[in-house]
Amino acid sequence: MIKDELFDAGLELRHRMFGRAGAEDMLDDPSDLMAKLQEIVTRYCFGDIWQREELDQRTRSMITLAMLVALGKDHEIRIHLRGALANGVTEIEIREIMLHSFLYCGIPAAVNGLKAAEEVFSHTNKEATVNG
Repeated sequence: MIKDELFDAGLELRHRMFGRAGAEDMLDDPSDLMAKLQEIVTRYCFGDIWQREELDQRTRSMITLAMLVALGKDHEIRIHLRGALANGVTEIEIREIMLHSFLYCGIPAAVNGLKAAEEVFSHTNKEATVNG
């Protein structure tokens, strides 16, 4: 695995957005199948594109959620919901993204997004109660 400035920036952002499970745990001991993909995601997605100054990370999180809802990528929606919260997107804003998505993506996509949001919010709120 090639570690450079982009990789380090990507790892730092992944850690901030997704915690250890979304950063170090994904890279500590990846399978032979996943190792190169994790390097690419860390370097190019989070070390390059997500670092560009033209859009802030909060805005990128909102756009990412909308695109993932449109594509029906439930697993990734859950991951990026956590990242969006870490980037300052509020639960109300996330609800509005999901409601807005029904206009362009359909009711099933919006329902999937809202169900994912309910799960993540419930888990996040429980963690806050325990840690708070």
